[in-house]
Amino acid sequence: MGRWARRAGSKRPSVPDFAHELRHHPGLVAGVDEAGRGPLAGPVVAAAVILRAEDCPEGLDDSKALSARRRAMLEAEIKARALCWGLGVASVEEIDRINILWATMLAMTRAVEALGRDCQHVLVDGNRVPDWRWPATPVVGGDARCLSIAAASILAKEARDRMMREAAVIHPHYGWESNKGYGSAQHLAALRTHGPTPLHRRSFAPVAQMLLI
Repeated sequence: MGRWARRAGSKRPSVPDFAHELRHHPGLVAGVDEAGRGPLAGPVVAAAVILRAEDCPEGLDDSKALSARRRAMLEAEIKARALCWGLGVASVEEIDRINILWATMLAMTRAVEALGRDCQHVLVDGNRVPDWRWPATPVVGGDARCLSIAAASILAKEARDRMMREAAVIHPHYGWESNKGYGSAQHLAALRTHGPTPLHRRSFAPVAQMLLI
């Protein structure tokens, strides 16, 4: 079975492939994904990656399907082998001001701008694309279907996880080194005991409720 082949009878590739990227060849095609839409604390981070088919690291997959050790290894390989890559961040203040959806779109735009070179098309994980100047295609479940989006999902998650581990040193009660800002039992208990920090999203219901107590 070829590297980009589908399993017999399968409606989708068993692993991410390069088919979406090849539809837009020979132009430069970037894959974009985000990490951190759901947490109660911390920024939302997006990554953009332009890969060449011959330089794709083996084992690329949706970041959520990989172990932390495997993600870290692939992050280094992606950065070394990608034609270019970029990160974009939308802050907690931006999330609270314009809401998480538009903050995510903003982070994605910043990630593509950070590539340092123009692309002819962008593949975006999800069902909508930002209002930007690049031709783009939304790909539902793209992190499990497109290699460039899978690569972006790994870079975004690894970058954001590092940010939350660093934040956990400053705010040690909330367990961010493990829950990464999501609403775990430890995180919610610490919110009740210690209240929100400047890194908490005050527009998110569990945090907003703490502010009313």
